[in-house]
Amino acid sequence: MRRDVSSAFAKGGGRARRGLSRAKSGGSALGSGRRGLATVAAVPLLIGLLGACGYGSQAKDDTAAVAVKGEKLSADEVRIGYFPNLAHATALIGVQKGLFQKELGGTVARASTFNAGPSEIEALNSGSVDIGFIGPSPAINGYTKAGGENLRIVGGSASGGVKLVVDPEKIKSVDDVRGRRIATPQLGNTQDVAFLNWIAEQGWKVDAQSGKGDVSVVRTDNKITPDAYRSGSIDGAWVPEPTASKLVADGAKVLLDERDLWPDKKFVITNIIVSQTFLTDHPDVVEAVLRGSVKTNAWINAHPGKAKTSANEALKSLTGKALPTEVLNPAWQSVTFLDDPLAPTLDAQARHAVKAGLLEEPDLNGIYDLTLLNKVLKTQGQDPVDDAGLGTD
Repeated sequence: MRRDVSSAFAKGGGRARRGLSRAKSGGSALGSGRRGLATVAAVPLLIGLLGACGYGSQAKDDTAAVAVKGEKLSADEVRIGYFPNLAHATALIGVQKGLFQKELGGTVARASTFNAGPSEIEALNSGSVDIGFIGPSPAINGYTKAGGENLRIVGGSASGGVKLVVDPEKIKSVDDVRGRRIATPQLGNTQDVAFLNWIAEQGWKVDAQSGKGDVSVVRTDNKITPDAYRSGSIDGAWVPEPTASKLVADGAKVLLDERDLWPDKKFVITNIIVSQTFLTDHPDVVEAVLRGSVKTNAWINAHPGKAKTSANEALKSLTGKALPTEVLNPAWQSVTFLDDPLAPTLDAQARHAVKAGLLEEPDLNGIYDLTLLNKVLKTQGQDPVDDAGLGTD
């Protein structure tokens, strides 16, 4: 990203070019190998994280005990996957309050939580999850690795919630970032790609694989990033919420909010994906889940205080620990909940990964099918959303 990048995102490469789709980095979120889905357990793995794109390999069945009422749709049940973090608050609240189940009638909503984009994609590929809330990098990687045959993005859920936070004693301006040690969650994950792109736009050089160069990019699990900051082993971090707000609570300062680098201050952080097989066989069920998502987002935006409390209660139920107020409040304020998947920003993120050398030119044509979402939006009196030319038509 340049210092002023809005025009670049608005104009650059409307759709990713066709070509062989494979990631170059075997250890990254954009290039990691298939990971086995772990057994159900009570708490997330430490390598899982309460950030926008968690990494780990654990799933947990947290199906809410909601009475099933109404006529069954074309499937007996739908299995919904999501992460226990604020960027997935649409799912947290929709499951907890039974808003998805209300739209599904007699079709049972069964929910499982994940700490890893790759493990959720694995679950979708194996058929143990039908619909998932997930970040852009694992969606891109999952789609390209399967040659475009496994998933579709059918809706959006959240935007924003990523910041560059720094030690104010060491870094007082953008220029001071040069020569410092800055953490990102993982090689090739959504925030890592964004930071590498931002570094390049400053005119600085960093080797993407090693993280060495004019800035030292230190790949650090979000779970331990606050400890790394307190110990002085890193000087800042480009991280999702609530990790950013946890660091601020420890004395860090926000140097940059990634929203300021995007047109209209919006960029996708959470998508809704669906198995292509499930979409073909049960479009009525997918439509019902999307209707639940749209209504949940409407409730969140109409009742932000209650929604924040509800999301934190769900986090406590799933992880055993609620977020403290000094972390919850600023983290919640930095995330926007919306139905538009912001397709041009996903396309831009893919191009940034290619530019960084972490991804070969992908073929993203057909990654979106927004037909059902736009049908739902129309019934709610809302305008249709665009797929940036990457739809199935």
